[in-house]
Amino acid sequence: MTARTADRVREALTEVLDPDLGINVVDMGFVRDIRIDVRSDGDNARLTMTLTSPACPLTKIMEDQIRTALVGSGLVARYAIDWEFSPPWHPSDITPEGREQLVAIGFTP
Repeated sequence: MTARTADRVREALTEVLDPDLGINVVDMGFVRDIRIDVRSDGDNARLTMTLTSPACPLTKIMEDQIRTALVGSGLVARYAIDWEFSPPWHPSDITPEGREQLVAIGFTP
């Protein structure tokens, strides 16, 4: 059950967009880990995520989008994000789909 819920959480996170580029956080390689704690009062999701910079001023916007995608949709009852910056994010973390999206908007990943 938890693996299926983690897959559903990852899928829901594809609706969360990096405000700068408009590419989702999964394809940008920001989602490092998803753990699900199954509880009788609703599942909890613990996300390990990173960003291109620890000083990103748009973190709150993404957190609000994550709340809507996960809790607002009823997928999980609660979530927490562990922001991790070691190792630092690297362009190699971008998925092939993310690379295609970046090329489509004029970037060379």
